[in-house]
Amino acid sequence: MANRILVTGLSGLIGQALLPSLSSYGSVRSLNRRVVDGVDSVQASILNYDDIRTAFDDVDVVVHLAAKAGERYSWDDLHTTNIQGTFNVLTAAVDAGCRRVIFASSGATVSGYETVEPYKTLVSGIYDNAPPQWNLIDHTWATRPSGKYGTTKVWGEAFSRHIVDTTEMSVFCVRIGYVNRDDRPGRPRDFSIWCSQRDIVSALTKSIEADSSNLLETFFVTSRNKWGYRDLTHAEQVVGFVPQDEAEAYR
Repeated sequence: MANRILVTGLSGLIGQALLPSLSSYGSVRSLNRRVVDGVDSVQASILNYDDIRTAFDDVDVVVHLAAKAGERYSWDDLHTTNIQGTFNVLTAAVDAGCRRVIFASSGATVSGYETVEPYKTLVSGIYDNAPPQWNLIDHTWATRPSGKYGTTKVWGEAFSRHIVDTTEMSVFCVRIGYVNRDDRPGRPRDFSIWCSQRDIVSALTKSIEADSSNLLETFFVTSRNKWGYRDLTHAEQVVGFVPQDEAEAYR
């Protein structure tokens, strides 16, 4: 059982959804640019290793959520936060002797598959043209990012592999689907990749508590989507995640 949790980016959408579920742990610390009410908060930028290093002391599990998400950001923003920042977080966790880092990766690591069939049809919402069944993309498939943001998450997964190969710390790379403030699908594509806030919180808490003998795990997390193309069985095998919500409930 993990008793001491550090969360980067706790003030963000997923972090705020996760926060109420962290009350059962012995201590929770936030590494954030601003104070998070009710939590031991270290105010620092993950871009500066020296500023963040002590935040990792006496921590069992790090949940690394801080990131610039999406293609609206410049390459400089994506590079500094998602690559340099992730490098600093993982390095500080190793240097502090943390047991595990849960890295918020993304389904964007494989969203390039949406340019080919049958995935192109699935995300378009033109279901009359969809086949009766299709191969689900799982953690063994080659990454195929569709933009710069996705490539930064591929880098984070690759660096996680290096960390696991050279240290005793474990890393879970959680490829998160589309989580939004409305907490419901809207666009046609959402009905393939949407993840409810309740489901991502479940996946993260189960990842914190999982007793896995494998040092590196990579798995997808979405809600139970009829038109989904990302495999969820590995997430169930590794951490016991089973989605509770489904996109079709919002048709």
